[in-house]
Amino acid sequence: MSESVAIIPTYNESGNINNILENIQDLSIKFDVIVVDDNSPDGTGDIIKDLIVKKKFNINITLIERKVKDGLGSAYIEGFQKAISLNYKFIFQIDCDGSHNPKKLVEMKKTLVNDSDIVVGSRYIKGISVLHWPLPRLLLSIFANYYVKFITGMKVNDSTGGFNGYSRDALESILKNKITFQGYAFQIQMKFIGYKLGFKIKEIPIIFKDREIGESKMSINIFYEAFFGILGMKIKSLLFPLKS
Repeated sequence: MSESVAIIPTYNESGNINNILENIQDLSIKFDVIVVDDNSPDGTGDIIKDLIVKKKFNINITLIERKVKDGLGSAYIEGFQKAISLNYKFIFQIDCDGSHNPKKLVEMKKTLVNDSDIVVGSRYIKGISVLHWPLPRLLLSIFANYYVKFITGMKVNDSTGGFNGYSRDALESILKNKITFQGYAFQIQMKFIGYKLGFKIKEIPIIFKDREIGESKMSINIFYEAFFGILGMKIKSLLFPLKS
């Protein structure tokens, strides 16, 4: 068992799951994997169970099967709680769709070990490192991150991104506080709570590319949640102290 684990939420990722597991297996340091599947109609969960039974990969794979599609945020929280119960020291988030390069996990872990409590794989710390997004979506993402910096005061260039890592201590402290959001806003809220609790956040540059297989789960409701929810989150943080 490794001291590090990558949490992968899945919903209809049958075309991508083999590839990401292969890439994680080939890393220079060992990472275990927790997959949180939201009852994928395309059989993603069954594929993972088969891979575990046949021991196709030389890494520890834990599968959490959820009965319904209940949102990205709650999927990650279940994965986080499982990782903590299994005593992992370093816990990472990574998308299954190929938009995040698993090779960056090695650098992210070194950053957590040496220089931070929370590490953010950032698309915007060195210019704009996003491939194959339509211009409206790219502009929306850039605007959202500037908006979050203005509202929250965080010195984070990519607060909405989903390629992140946490030390166990930071993650346990963050999860003592109620996480209320799901999409972009979930990613922001996790970082914001960590920031308010005084944990050190470090960004490292990544190249993000849009998925090639499957469909995006992005929706206008996710944007609205982030836009209006973040303002409420900031106000609430001024009125009610966070748990450390």
